[in-house]
Amino acid sequence: MAFDKAKTLRAAERYLETGKIPAAIKEYSRIVESEPEDFTTLNILGDLQVRTGNQAAAISCFRRIAEHYRDQDFALKAIAMFKKIDRLQPGNIEIATHLADLYAQQDLVIEARAHYLIVANAHAQAGATQDGLEVLRKIADLDPQNTEVRVKLAEGYLREGMLKEAAASFTEAGHNLLGRSSLDEALEVFGRSLKIEPADRETLKGVLDTHVARGTAYEAAEIVASAAREHPEDADLMAMLARAYLEAEDPEQAEAVILSLIASDGTLYLRLIEVARLYVQTDQIGEAVRVVAGISEQMLAEREDTQLLELVDELLASDSDNVQALRLLVRAHWWQRDMENLKAALERLAEAAQAAGLEKDERYALTQLTRLSPESTHFVERLNELGGAEEDAAAEVLPEFEPAASAQAESAGHDAASDHEATSPYEATPDVEDHSLADRETEFEWNSVANMADLRNESPADEMPLERGFTFEAVVAEELQSSGDEPLVAPNAEDEDRHAMIRAQELESVDFYIAQGYADIAIDTLDLLERQFGGHEDIQRRREQLNRLAAGESLPAAAEPTFEFSIPVPEPKASSAIIGAETSAGNGNGISTPALDPGLAEIFEEYRVSAEAETHGNEDYETHYNLGLAYQEMDLFEEALEEFQIAIGLCSPDDGTTRYLQCCNLLGHCFMQKGVPQLAVKWFIQGLGAPNTSDDERQALRFDLAAAYERAGDLDRAKDLFTEIYGVNVSYRGVNERLKALETLMA
Repeated sequence: MAFDKAKTLRAAERYLETGKIPAAIKEYSRIVESEPEDFTTLNILGDLQVRTGNQAAAISCFRRIAEHYRDQDFALKAIAMFKKIDRLQPGNIEIATHLADLYAQQDLVIEARAHYLIVANAHAQAGATQDGLEVLRKIADLDPQNTEVRVKLAEGYLREGMLKEAAASFTEAGHNLLGRSSLDEALEVFGRSLKIEPADRETLKGVLDTHVARGTAYEAAEIVASAAREHPEDADLMAMLARAYLEAEDPEQAEAVILSLIASDGTLYLRLIEVARLYVQTDQIGEAVRVVAGISEQMLAEREDTQLLELVDELLASDSDNVQALRLLVRAHWWQRDMENLKAALERLAEAAQAAGLEKDERYALTQLTRLSPESTHFVERLNELGGAEEDAAAEVLPEFEPAASAQAESAGHDAASDHEATSPYEATPDVEDHSLADRETEFEWNSVANMADLRNESPADEMPLERGFTFEAVVAEELQSSGDEPLVAPNAEDEDRHAMIRAQELESVDFYIAQGYADIAIDTLDLLERQFGGHEDIQRRREQLNRLAAGESLPAAAEPTFEFSIPVPEPKASSAIIGAETSAGNGNGISTPALDPGLAEIFEEYRVSAEAETHGNEDYETHYNLGLAYQEMDLFEEALEEFQIAIGLCSPDDGTTRYLQCCNLLGHCFMQKGVPQLAVKWFIQGLGAPNTSDDERQALRFDLAAAYERAGDLDRAKDLFTEIYGVNVSYRGVNERLKALETLMA
């Protein structure tokens, strides 16, 4: 018989209405067995298992939902579900790890750090030091610019003999220091890494970049050369060494290294262009021309003629009458079949060769000019003076000249290499005493490289004295200086009035929380106020009231506002802003939290004090707002209220957006769900007071406010508002029926 989901669901709901929870659980279980992907029903089933005290079954339900949301990248919903598990099974390391990772993904640094530290402390207590260090690495990753923490972590790895991890942490700290232009400190940290891993590419790259920034690239070249000597087959190290020599303005060494690279990979020949330009910068034009001549034919063969011409122009800009450079210019224009520029280049070559007394070069240029421009008698006359045409030049096949020849030749697909063999007018390799590139020694010479073995051998990795008996205190000791109890976000003078207004409004809520025994929400609200605006005597006064209540004292009558309703006292929970900073002796508010390892507690407190100001200056409204929505959807109204309160602190009524209005509305609805309509009234009124509210938005807020007044027992105000709404739209959200019911109730 086919499973009838609708019928089963109706049966489950009837059982719930009559309080038959076990029977309802049975029906909901049937639905979940039939449709495992029905996560809404699975969530209901989990909640019912909690009510019957079957925590294991409830956790199983919630875990399936949480893992599904996590795998589908619904991070906020996954957080909400894992928090439900965390409330049932506090201190579970796996759940805390999942929460920490998810918070980190959402850039909620404080929450992520708090959970990571709980996990790290558990590993420390279990003696799993290396696992604890891995968690501390994640903590360091939350604040990548905190190099001191990264260095402490590296030292912890080093004490544990985890050399690879230590070197990586030192290197990362070095890159962070380099990014902040703390160059000497960066070199010191990179040096500590090199003592462990002398040939690590990332570290050597950091050393090179730092020395380049300092203007001491020659020192980096020595260090990289020392590593490359030990690994001559490592092409990456050789390429880094070539760059080091180029940055150090040593073209000869750079050329030697690049030639060794080309011997293994001919495609790297273009790197010699950097060498040629460096020769030009150092006024060694002859050497620059020699290098360019050596790669010119390959550049032409691989269609790099435009780049070759640019390079030759640079050479001629430094020495306009350089005969060897003019030979290259002629060769390039000949290859391009550019008649006009070829004749101009030949004329320049003839003039420069004549001035330099290079008869063979002059005869070559004149021979080609008489062939290309036979009407120019002065070329013929000068050629006859030199003894006639140059025999080899006269035998060369002239190229076919066409307009836009280079582009047409490429579209025709002619083979550059074969074309060179057929029409090459002139040997590009200079016919002078300089050795050609092909004749140069290509084996890499190390004679001029300083020996840096003392850096590597000063404390070899395999002989390093390792301090055993590692403790977390050793990793975090002498951390960042605490910034004390100063306010983390100091309001500007122009904002003081607005801050005072917000503080007064929130303190009214705190008074209500205290009166009704809702201690944990009172603490969270005070923490939020302090994190936003700093300490204040009104905040401290409320804390003292909470302390007296925790000690069993009663408050003075004036401090006990009365309301005509009550709410259940929730189980106390520690705010994320104080986790880790407290001990088992209590947190000063009567709430006991698990004791953390002293070292971890210290690092967390320093993190909290030093990072919260920056975090709350850059916190993401959208993240907290969306997280609040996720909590609300999961019926976690307490957590939703906390997120919406943070979110509303990150926006302003007059910021030109609807953010403030949205938060007011959602805070009101959450307090309605919590059974606190008086506070819902407060937030709906604040929403109505927001500027730039549309008519539709105001109508919706008036209706919600009327409903809140009705729930709070203020029937006169509820009736007035419902009547006002009725006067605008008689069918709005069933307002007619609401008014009739209200009048009947008031009769």
